[in-house]
Amino acid sequence: MNAQDNLKDIFTQAMTELVNANYLKSIALLTEVLVREPKHKLALTARGSAFLRQGNIDRALADFDRAIDAYPNYARAYHLRAIARSENGDDAGAMADLDRAIAIDPEYGAAYYSRANVHSKAGRDDAAGEDAAMATQIGLHNMERYSNGNNVWRTGHFAVEDAMETELMR
Repeated sequence: MNAQDNLKDIFTQAMTELVNANYLKSIALLTEVLVREPKHKLALTARGSAFLRQGNIDRALADFDRAIDAYPNYARAYHLRAIARSENGDDAGAMADLDRAIAIDPEYGAAYYSRANVHSKAGRDDAAGEDAAMATQIGLHNMERYSNGNNVWRTGHFAVEDAMETELMR
């Protein structure tokens, strides 16, 4: 096994621990990944997320800042930093990050949803409603696109099965 495969295995284990809410273990593994690859985009945002889940907002913000410094067009890092900023009471900073995430990726439904929450928190109900509607619309569009793609795959798969049956019947 080469070093890159080992790094992937460590990252995979870290994500499993994160999903299972074993934040300390996940953070330790993600730190190991970042020691080897300091600008690992997913490790930075995942470790920031784990810190955020623990309530360690300062460390979460530091990881999201590092991800944004390394990848200034990474919408997810802006979105996650916005959540941390909002948790920290910096709704203006959160709104700026959410605006930036949406500017980078206008189809990023989760950013609209989070921006709706920040608008709602500030009493801007009309803006919150617009962003919530946009998040819903994007979600429905993505579901439809996934379903259509899956149906195309199935149709193709059934066509292959039919061709195989036809060949077997000859």
